[in-house]
Amino acid sequence: MADIAILVVEDNPDHLELTVLALRECCDPARIATAANGEEALDFLFARGSHAERDPRKQPRLVILDIKMAGVGGLDVLKALRGNPLTQSVPVVMLSASADKVELDSCYVAGANSVVRKSLDNDELRRKMRQVYDFWVTVNEANRNSRV
Repeated sequence: MADIAILVVEDNPDHLELTVLALRECCDPARIATAANGEEALDFLFARGSHAERDPRKQPRLVILDIKMAGVGGLDVLKALRGNPLTQSVPVVMLSASADKVELDSCYVAGANSVVRKSLDNDELRRKMRQVYDFWVTVNEANRNSRV
């Protein structure tokens, strides 16, 4: 299994597929992992359940996390990441369909590194994911705890 550069967490299958397709234009597909909900993301990141064989010391360079998900929501996942020494330094970009300032601000309060508005326009989504990838994976100097 390749070291994972990006974990995409999205409970809407269509949004997940479009986001991953956009990222595949700039990132080796083998280095992109997905989670269909918050619980699955936490299992991956903390190496439990079906991901128990994964080394939890090898964290992704970036987590792209949907804010609103059924069950364990994006903010809950973010708070769990920030509360664990293995994941507290992993950059997290929150995805939101909302323009509600209070909702977006709550992401930063919880420890998000960035908030990006979702787009249904494929070209705009591709541009945004390219910019997210370029900055967080190729430009940003990752904390040694999150480097793969």
